Amino acid sequence: MKINNKEVKIESFDIFTYRRIRRAIGYLGISLPIFLVGLSFIAFFKTPLQPSISNYYYTNLREFFTGTLAAVGLFLIRYKGYGNASIFKNDNLLTNIAGIMAIGVALFPMNPDDFASKIYTLVPYPEKWLGWLHYTFAALLFLIMALLAINVFTIGQENGNRDQKSILNENNIYRFCGYSIIAFVILVPISETLKLFRYSTLILEALALFAFGIAWLIKGRALGDSGEIGKKLYQENNHVDTEKIFEE
Repeated sequence: MKINNKEVKIESFDIFTYRRIRRAIGYLGISLPIFLVGLSFIAFFKTPLQPSISNYYYTNLREFFTGTLAAVGLFLIRYKGYGNASIFKNDNLLTNIAGIMAIGVALFPMNPDDFASKIYTLVPYPEKWLGWLHYTFAALLFLIMALLAINVFTIGQENGNRDQKSILNENNIYRFCGYSIIAFVILVPISETLKLFRYSTLILEALALFAFGIAWLIKGRALGDSGEIGKKLYQENNHVDTEKIFEE
């Protein structure tokens, strides 16, 4: 196909569908703490503010908590990423594992303070060690999300039409989000042990989810990619109307 006497290469897969999936994952990650905390201040739901995201499993907002995680998990599993010889850069493998971890977080709840109030889902046995599966799945999920942002999202595309990099370019944002996720996750047990501030776990988990969501939204080009945004974020000169490309 030629536009203005220039050949335009259109990939065989629907790139816009992939961007929608990425944006959906990003929006779900950001919306989870916002809605859980926001709905806690609405008397109708009879749910006080919880000390952590995971504690919402034992509230009236449990379905929202588990449903969002399940949706994120399914999107990640269905997402067809690129393969790579290195496990730490294999998009397809890492997203599949992350998806399984997200569903595992939903199916294996944390142990509550009062063990008698534990709600059983997949494994109906009162074993405390089962609760640790929740923390294991959650830790692996965040770790893989960080790896994706740092190692996978930063893999460059063909850069024949790339402009000079801005400090706000996408790779800098991905790395910032990835390292932020790692930092917030490490701070969770530290803040709990030292009791640094109230609701520290909830706040740190929310910040990690925000970083996770932002990385996916930037990857999904939620802000668009034309004009100045395209130049600063993606180092691209996007002057071609992509809708017209598909119409022709």
